[in-house]
Amino acid sequence: MSITQPATGGRLADRLQSHTRVDVSRCYQCGKCSAGCPMAEEMDHPPSRLLRFVQTHEPRHEAALLASRAIWLCLGCETCVSRCPNDVDLPRAIDFFREQALAKGVAHREARAILAFHRAFLGSIERHGRLYELELIARYKLATGRLMQDVALAPSMFAKGKIGLLPHRISGREALARIFERAEAAAQPPEGTAAGPRKEHAS
Repeated sequence: MSITQPATGGRLADRLQSHTRVDVSRCYQCGKCSAGCPMAEEMDHPPSRLLRFVQTHEPRHEAALLASRAIWLCLGCETCVSRCPNDVDLPRAIDFFREQALAKGVAHREARAILAFHRAFLGSIERHGRLYELELIARYKLATGRLMQDVALAPSMFAKGKIGLLPHRISGREALARIFERAEAAAQPPEGTAAGPRKEHAS
């Protein structure tokens, strides 16, 4: 079901569909994604409005979307996709919006802390094969300057075994390294195009 004509040229809807195969014209604004989203109340724009911004093809709406707080609050839980009657993959679209916001230098100020967490998390997985919580916490706090945040919880978390002093390593880390290499290669732009700030969103 479509409520807009297929986008052409350099519009955001076109770029989105080209890179992710997400077709926003399939969204008819039923609002089920916004109603089910666990983060909708914290967002400056609910999920359904983000899609509507793309559908309008208006530069001011694209600017509002890319500068929004909402795209950085998405948890990737896919509740929206499971509720969508037309299977519009909004989490995949939001990943693309984040890339675009970073490339254009218009990412919301809260993106810095979220990106720091993503880098620390994925870096730990890449190095050890599974999450090393102590390393994650240290890298995140050093990157954000939030050194004393939640520090009072540390003793009880150590006592309950929630945080280990040493990492747990898995076998087959070479295969895992190849996965990261393929993912990084797939994320690179086609030859002859601008690379953009890859390290800003890669671990």
